[in-house]
Amino acid sequence: MPVFIGHSRVKGGYERHLGRLGEPGDGGKKTAFAVVGGGRRVMDPPGVRRTGGRPPDDVLEALARVVDALQSAAYVSDEQGRIVEVNARAQQLLARPAALLVGQDAHDLLHRNQHGERMPRVQCVVRQAVHSGRAAQKAGEWLERGDGSLLRVDWTVAPCDLGDRPAALVLLHPHDAADPPERAGAPLSELERLALLAETTSRLTSTLDVEEALHRLVRLMVPRLADWAVIDLITEHDEVRRVTVAHMDNGVLTDREDLQGPMPPVPEESSMPLSRALRGAASALARPETYQGPPDSGIAVEQRRLFEATGMHSAVIAPIRSLREVLGALTLGRSAQPQPFTAADIALLEDITRRAGLALDNARLYQRQRTVAETMQRHLLPQLPRGLGLEMTARYLSAPDASDVGGDWYDAFTLADGAMALAIGDVVGHDLDAASGMAQLRNMLRAYAWSQQKPPSKIVKWLDQASVRIAEVSMATLVFARTTVTGDGQCKLTWTNAGHPPPLLITHDGVTRYLTDGHGLLLGVAPDQARTDATTVLPSGSTLLLYTDGLIESPGKSLDDGLRRLSRHAASLAHRPLESFTDQLLARTRPSDNDDDVALLAVRIPPGGSRAACSVA
Repeated sequence: MPVFIGHSRVKGGYERHLGRLGEPGDGGKKTAFAVVGGGRRVMDPPGVRRTGGRPPDDVLEALARVVDALQSAAYVSDEQGRIVEVNARAQQLLARPAALLVGQDAHDLLHRNQHGERMPRVQCVVRQAVHSGRAAQKAGEWLERGDGSLLRVDWTVAPCDLGDRPAALVLLHPHDAADPPERAGAPLSELERLALLAETTSRLTSTLDVEEALHRLVRLMVPRLADWAVIDLITEHDEVRRVTVAHMDNGVLTDREDLQGPMPPVPEESSMPLSRALRGAASALARPETYQGPPDSGIAVEQRRLFEATGMHSAVIAPIRSLREVLGALTLGRSAQPQPFTAADIALLEDITRRAGLALDNARLYQRQRTVAETMQRHLLPQLPRGLGLEMTARYLSAPDASDVGGDWYDAFTLADGAMALAIGDVVGHDLDAASGMAQLRNMLRAYAWSQQKPPSKIVKWLDQASVRIAEVSMATLVFARTTVTGDGQCKLTWTNAGHPPPLLITHDGVTRYLTDGHGLLLGVAPDQARTDATTVLPSGSTLLLYTDGLIESPGKSLDDGLRRLSRHAASLAHRPLESFTDQLLARTRPSDNDDDVALLAVRIPPGGSRAACSVA
């Protein structure tokens, strides 16, 4: 967990001064963001003029209109390879919203080889076109979509300019689906079968997400072995659900949602291939003729509809088993590939489904454990107070790749003198000990704050001493604040910070400011050291944001980047209702490679004065 110390933040030898929070070279000035033409636009405050950075506004406006009017998926990158505009078709093709594309290095974000590995920058045809000023074309390149899948595309790169500097317009077209696997449908050699099984094991065991595991399984099968992949799963209530009917459409793996959904019960005596597979009895080959006779069950009716809708002329079906039970069945079908499946394919598919069964069983067990952990964590977090005038909302998101509960927490409660107390904290660790320590800190903080009418610095000092001597907490960070009303009706915030990321204040007009004062050491380092308070006025209609470091940290990126990203998105959402503001901020700001919990507490001061919102000091 990163640590804020004084006015610097130290992690792995990296030090950042909190005084400069603007863009590099902007003298610490604030930057606001707006959305224009489906992309993100940087807009300087009045009186600030940049000599570099974003293109002129009129150029951006014209560019947005042109790109949005194109019938192809398209984006524009500047001379440094950063995406400055992207149309809706490209967002859909790449499975990434504009907020996660604009401003990113297109080569680093998207360009991959056929194995999903990053490509050397010197091989980037887009950058070559920008620097040479010449158009270029490339066929059969691989891009990584937002869901982690690989997309094979043909692209055309045309040089353009952004007013005073070169850029490139990139048009993307899905590669011909019949072209990628040159041997699609051809019998696999023994070596290729072993390689496929090894890849299946590697790909499926490297995720604990059921949906992701299923998606990877389908990607391995289509179009290498089949034109269609169908997955039926048995739920915990012994119901069958067809969760996947997928095929390759213009180079993009596409689901037939009209063929998915709940299935009829599995008949005990049916001899039809899918029914037998779902009972774990046997694997089998199937053809349209298999289901042309009088149906013996509802599942047979659904299978007949499947063959008719997909045009499959040959299929192979195998059960997906774990060590304890049958989890479902995998069906591979061929419609465009002329070769029918043979008995030799049954043995290969059974090897594949055996590996898939183990991976899915592990993923299901993990998700059950995670659900229990999340439920426990959420019960430890408080309900926010109502009826005090201040509008408040909070969010807690567990780590995406961790089954343990964490130490991130928030709190808000009314004090004995009527003031509103606000807290956000993070206990070191991601386990039950961290959750237990979090609960102890929260309860002690409430007790001290309620019984002692003292400034936040005094309360946190007592809490620090208690956490070392009587609580089971090694180290933790914390921001603790009080909101009151001054004699002239302004809402005043007084806070102290124990090594935690600084709160962010966003005015109604989108001006952001990090509250960097009042910093001290994190809890558990020097419990007897004096702490300081800081005070500011919360403007009418402003939003105060308290958050944990999982919202701003991303491996390989600086803390400055995370803080700037947070302030930009918060500024662009300033006019949103608080619930929408919070949800959108989490969606846009939380890094996709985040491996930490996130807790967030947002407080909005009502417009037109604060007397109704806070107590009298």
